[in-house]
Amino acid sequence: MKIRKKKKSPGTVLFILPTVLLFVLLLLYPVLSSVFYSFTNKHLIKTRLDMVAFENYASVLRDKEYWNALLTSSKWTLICLAGQFLIGFTAALSLERIKHGRTLFRTLLIVPWAFPTIIIALVWKYLLNGVSGFIPNLLLKLNWVSAAPQFLSNKDLVFPTLVFINVWFGFPLIMVNVLSALQTVPKELYEAARIDGAKSGQQFFYITMPQINPVITLLLILRTVWIFNNFDLIYLITGGGPAGLTKTVSIYAYEVGWGLKSLGRSSAVSILSLIFLTIVIVILLQLQKKTNKNE
Repeated sequence: MKIRKKKKSPGTVLFILPTVLLFVLLLLYPVLSSVFYSFTNKHLIKTRLDMVAFENYASVLRDKEYWNALLTSSKWTLICLAGQFLIGFTAALSLERIKHGRTLFRTLLIVPWAFPTIIIALVWKYLLNGVSGFIPNLLLKLNWVSAAPQFLSNKDLVFPTLVFINVWFGFPLIMVNVLSALQTVPKELYEAARIDGAKSGQQFFYITMPQINPVITLLLILRTVWIFNNFDLIYLITGGGPAGLTKTVSIYAYEVGWGLKSLGRSSAVSILSLIFLTIVIVILLQLQKKTNKNE
């Protein structure tokens, strides 16, 4: 007996067509165009387009400013990621233990994430302004400082200040996702562990963490990519200053592409960032696999 193959109806194709178009327009085309332009002398003013092979990559890799930006981006990503996970994870564990008013506390804590980045940046820039900012003047009135702190221009304060703002802005996402993951852990596992004499710490490391590990890994990868590529928050508050102390790879690529009009070099920077992040993600996934094997 022959088995008839079910033909796909035209309606099925129409349903998946919008997704395919979005994938091509929003992901595939930008990546492929960046790869192509990175091998050309593409300029935003000059019309002549020539292939230059790896000249753009060599130019970027020889630039000391690029390596400084990469170091700043790496430091920015590591510190912000650690801060967001520490506070977000702690907040999630605390909310999990709260019996009454959990929804209210969760709503209040998620407020930073609810606002657009431009609003966050402008509000904090106003609050921390060294001349008329609310926080510097408050510290002066309380006699905690002898002069108004220059949070956004002092070389020793500007980077920690930006890290604080980013952690404050980003920890609610970690909190909400970890809290959701915690609520999916079967309560029977904890009851069985308590009967066997397991303490709270043992329950956390041998039950909670293995159960929510996939969510943690996904959050770790997503936040690594988002924080490393963060542009708007830093650019709107400091513009990469003072003296390039907060200039990340994203700001460096923007200055090369729109400041120097060299889209070819800017595309090379983007592709180098893509390669760097891909390596980081592969390492994280390998660590996750190793963790799962040990468990």
